[in-house]
Amino acid sequence: MTPALTDRIQKQFRFEQPKSPPIVVNFQGGQVTSDAGLSLIAEIDRKLQITSQFALCFQDYRKPYRIDHSIENLIKQRIYGLVMGYEDLNDHEELRHDLMFALALQKRIGRENESVILAGKSTLNRLEHCPEDIEQGADSRYHKIGHSPSEIESLFVKIFLESYVKEPRQIVLDLDVTDDLVHGNQEQVFFNTYYGGYCYAPLYIFCGKHLLAAKLRPFNVDPAFGALEELQRVIKQIRQKWQNVEILVRGDSAYARENIMNWCESLPGVDYVFGLAQNSRLMKMTTTIQSRAKLEFEQKLSTVVSFLETVFKPEEQLYEFASDLISNSIWYKSLDYKTHESWSRSRRVVSKVEYGVKRTNIRFVVTSLPTNKVSPGKLYTQKYCKRGEVENRFKEQQLELFSDRTSTHTFAGNQLRLWFSSLAYVLMNALRQQCLAKTELQNATVGTIRTKLLKLGALITISARRILIAITSSCPYKHIFAAAHIRLKMFPNTA
Repeated sequence: MTPALTDRIQKQFRFEQPKSPPIVVNFQGGQVTSDAGLSLIAEIDRKLQITSQFALCFQDYRKPYRIDHSIENLIKQRIYGLVMGYEDLNDHEELRHDLMFALALQKRIGRENESVILAGKSTLNRLEHCPEDIEQGADSRYHKIGHSPSEIESLFVKIFLESYVKEPRQIVLDLDVTDDLVHGNQEQVFFNTYYGGYCYAPLYIFCGKHLLAAKLRPFNVDPAFGALEELQRVIKQIRQKWQNVEILVRGDSAYARENIMNWCESLPGVDYVFGLAQNSRLMKMTTTIQSRAKLEFEQKLSTVVSFLETVFKPEEQLYEFASDLISNSIWYKSLDYKTHESWSRSRRVVSKVEYGVKRTNIRFVVTSLPTNKVSPGKLYTQKYCKRGEVENRFKEQQLELFSDRTSTHTFAGNQLRLWFSSLAYVLMNALRQQCLAKTELQNATVGTIRTKLLKLGALITISARRILIAITSSCPYKHIFAAAHIRLKMFPNTA
């Protein structure tokens, strides 16, 4: 009989050190985990019922007597894996024996040497297996687990609404699209010359750090494709619970479309601010403030140069030195503007003219907010510019929760993968906002929280009286772990 590969591994490894005792390494440490912080994720999930609600959006057509792992446990295992940094289903071939994941899934743990087996990659793949040419249901041979896209989409908005104790006065909904490069023959992918590869173009809606929608789209569609439908769905659900909240819809110039703006204008309490591309007519309308910005900057520059000439020997380099000492001149102005054909009415456009020694930067935004409600400068700086924060959410989603791991063949399967990643983000954001407030990690990214608070080494000891997870004594963030635990204890028990 050929010995297994693990049988050939030597029992211990010796490292000699000069002038000190040798270091001996072995694999006999017992039940050790590197994911002790998963206990925080499992607890907040148990209190808020996030993955449990998500599981209700799935249909299980498997025969009960053949089921070892429930839909809810499969979903928990998959999403907890993403939270802890395990992006692939292949990772679960080893994680299925991980005691920390078994505890997070509330599996009954027996003796210390008793094996715990969770779902492997093949079983978990049944969640994401979405062949479009095979009917799902009890009679299907290969597709025994189905899901409801409409229920999943509604769940993200429902979780957002439940995160507030009372109705807020105003919320801002950020619309944006990102690129998702793929490397295979996935359905509905198209080549994009700008990114130099085949891509999807998922559409997101965020409210601050809350994710409300994640819609996978082909890359050959208009940037605003589906945006109005997603807005209508999300705002309708918000209005069912919050009748008086003021809603500001925000996005770049891709969303300055007649149908979107007209729809927002038709609803009470819904406004918008979108970027607007330059054109010759708009540039001509800003001629006056361009001149004023230029004159103001030249006056500031002349004043500084005159002062420097009293201190230093006059030379050409003084102008360069002086330009580094003064700020650019920035002017704002409201314009009444209407396109020749695409817009049905005149709208307020705010122009920003920034004049400096290097170049003139001119930007435009279009808005339904009147001048008496918000001035041009505040509209641009406080209402529009903050939309750049949504880029950080994309980084968390793609780089830290693997939303770009859309490598299944079918479009529906990749949409489901995007939702798994999105729910992992929702879970991590709930931990950040509800348990890490007023700590040094309150504004940390998902990856930082994972590294500092979740990926903790610990020794697991099982006895008849308790299960002990002994985290390393040198953990530098034990005080944050303790603060998070205190807040978790204040949550009401829902199960």
